[in-house]
Amino acid sequence: MEIKTTVNGTEMTVALEGRLDTTTAPELEKELETKLDNIDILILEFEKLQYISSAGLRVLLGTQKKMNAKKGSMVIKHLNEMIMEVFEMTGFIDILNIEN
Repeated sequence: MEIKTTVNGTEMTVALEGRLDTTTAPELEKELETKLDNIDILILEFEKLQYISSAGLRVLLGTQKKMNAKKGSMVIKHLNEMIMEVFEMTGFIDILNIEN
């Protein structure tokens, strides 16, 4: 998986490409943990994300909780049909802020 991070003031965009699974989820979690301190708006760009596993969902849920605790916001953008289906089946579509 490739992670591209862009910070503009207190807004951070993280673009993911490839697979977010058991192998790559810790990498994303570490990337987010080290950079979220001064971030109020987190945008996750999923246009090139091909797959997400339960490990990836766990990272997203944990990150959402952190952003909520600091009164920030997290938005997930440009999900493909397969990722959207996973979010619908797991109920994450009701928990996360998703923009397509």
